[in-house]
Amino acid sequence: MPDTNHQSDVLILGSGAAGLTAALHLADRFKVTVLAKGGFAEGSTAWAQGGIAAVLEEGDTFESHIEDTMVAGAGLNDRATVEMVVENAPAAIQRLVKLGVPFNTEGNALHLTREGGHSHRRIAHVDDATGLAVQTALLRAAQAHPNITLVPDMVVIDLATSRHELRYSGAGNVWGVYAFNRQTNRVELFTARATVLATGGAGRTYLFSTAPRGATGDGIAMAWRAGCRISNMEMMQFHPTCLYNLDVKNFLITEAVRGEGGHLLLPPDAGEEAGHRFMPDFDPRLELAPRDIVARAIDHEIKRLGLDYVHLDISHMGPEFVQHHFPTIYHRLLDLDIDMTKEPIPVVPAQHYTCGGVMIDRDGRTDLPGLYAAGEVSQSGLHGANRLASNSLLECFVFGEAVANHILGNWGDLPPPPAIRPWDESRVADSDEEVVIKQNWTEIRRFMWNYVGIVRTTKRLERAAHRIKLLREEVADYYGHFRVTPDLIELRNLLESADLIVRSALHRKESRGLHYTLDYPEMAAEAVDTVLVP
Repeated sequence: MPDTNHQSDVLILGSGAAGLTAALHLADRFKVTVLAKGGFAEGSTAWAQGGIAAVLEEGDTFESHIEDTMVAGAGLNDRATVEMVVENAPAAIQRLVKLGVPFNTEGNALHLTREGGHSHRRIAHVDDATGLAVQTALLRAAQAHPNITLVPDMVVIDLATSRHELRYSGAGNVWGVYAFNRQTNRVELFTARATVLATGGAGRTYLFSTAPRGATGDGIAMAWRAGCRISNMEMMQFHPTCLYNLDVKNFLITEAVRGEGGHLLLPPDAGEEAGHRFMPDFDPRLELAPRDIVARAIDHEIKRLGLDYVHLDISHMGPEFVQHHFPTIYHRLLDLDIDMTKEPIPVVPAQHYTCGGVMIDRDGRTDLPGLYAAGEVSQSGLHGANRLASNSLLECFVFGEAVANHILGNWGDLPPPPAIRPWDESRVADSDEEVVIKQNWTEIRRFMWNYVGIVRTTKRLERAAHRIKLLREEVADYYGHFRVTPDLIELRNLLESADLIVRSALHRKESRGLHYTLDYPEMAAEAVDTVLVP
């Protein structure tokens, strides 16, 4: 295969909020290449409904937002990181306004909504489709910048590190990536002085998830294989309210529906308890309790009564209110013969956000020279044991800029990449057994849902670990003998991510935030990160 090597100053993996924010801050000075796994708007950013948390309301304070974040994170957060993100939030919102994001307004101010875990209204939003509006504005700006090259349909296989150098230096640097080009079916090499992981989370390790199809933990798995520490992967957030529909398994009902007055009720199948508003039985904050508490409450009621779902009802707020606040959800549900202005919405919890990931500092640096990370792929210390609603996009903006600022300020310490070996597929063949990949993918997602879900036990985790061990041998054999395909690349990363989640969960001998185990139901006195070292 000819050596196809694309060189740039900075290489960014991911075209969502974190990646494009970093690209736009770097592009006035450097040549930046942004790789997207599929299309430029297929990542998690465009799917985000709720909004962006920031202290903008009179009477609200940074300290209040910091405290809300720490409480939701069950004390596992890094306070200095929380302070950095919260204090930079208003400026991030203003930059988005300048980019043309059409936030909802009320008079001369932004309209702010409130979500679970927040003590004030501080969620800036664009109706109930904030992520799409943000993605559109960032992408438009990136496409217009002459120093940014956007490359779609590139499925990254692995990081190119010092061990891939023609003359091995032993320095441990990251020099770029090997990526499979979906359009040419060839593996290409991209090199740069700095590489930024903005690849999102690992939600698709679970059978039911609100994450997009491509959220297979690619960046986390690649960083782990290259030698980065991974932290808090047991902290998988399950969104309390995903639409229950046998045909549509990943439609999220935004947090703001509860924030604007929605009630969680038991459905008719609950018998004489039907219509009971059950959150008062679990938490004084009712439907506005943090997500881990609400998700466990719903899970408890579903299992206790043998239900398929519970009801989320906001019809009492009136048709005009509902349609004005939630136009996207309203019309999508109408297509499914559900009128949320007149009837409740059937909902179940679903995996929603990866709170753990690649360990970074407040500059977005990983353990490896030349490699940075921002957004859901990372563990920055912001979210702790449970992400506070609408802090996710915010993290992308603040850390995307932090990464760019560190690269700008330390460019002289980032050496140019040496000669890197091209990808070699001369020893492998095409496979006619693609069904094996599909079968393994399905098996992983099913046992992760059953054994490593909202409520865990050591025995369930050990069963998952056993299945991972067996699958690892099979996938490694398949990867070593056949040419890579996008599905095989994702399966390899999916299995690695599942292993990291299970190992982390077995390591934590307490229940804290999103990690709840029947074998250790109490929270330990000290909050300590789970850190896995390669």
